[in-house]
Amino acid sequence: MDWTSLFTMQKNLDKYIETNHDLTTRNTFRERCLALLVELGELANETRCFKFWSKKPRSEKKVILEEYVDGIHFILSLGLEKNYYYESKDIEQSSLSETEQFMLVYEKCLHYKNDPTQQLYNELFTSFLQLGQILGFDEEDIQLAYRKKNEINYERQNQGY
Repeated sequence: MDWTSLFTMQKNLDKYIETNHDLTTRNTFRERCLALLVELGELANETRCFKFWSKKPRSEKKVILEEYVDGIHFILSLGLEKNYYYESKDIEQSSLSETEQFMLVYEKCLHYKNDPTQQLYNELFTSFLQLGQILGFDEEDIQLAYRKKNEINYERQNQGY
């Protein structure tokens, strides 16, 4: 997948938010890391992969995809803040369970927060894309859902979200 257009869209959204919330001089890297972790938790909640005590089924695939692209927004934003971009490549299928893959993404996010290098950013991005594969999403699903959610995010900003 060519991520260039999504990085551009995210850069524009970030700039719009920063301007509207007077954040142009404030470093929000840690807040963005925490936001990604929160979004990961919300995504895990929709999959219910860790809820061994519950018989309630997972949410519909559409709902899970919407939560997944919330994570994409913050991963793109975290890269942009450090001027890092993700180069598309063939992603090796993970052999981990959903729960294990979620844990890996959490770990990669915390590693990146503590040492924001291009290499650790790539590892975070790759582990999140592998999670998407496990959840059954292909690149087209992700790109379309991202574009829709990006429009919603602008609407929310315009409504004082």
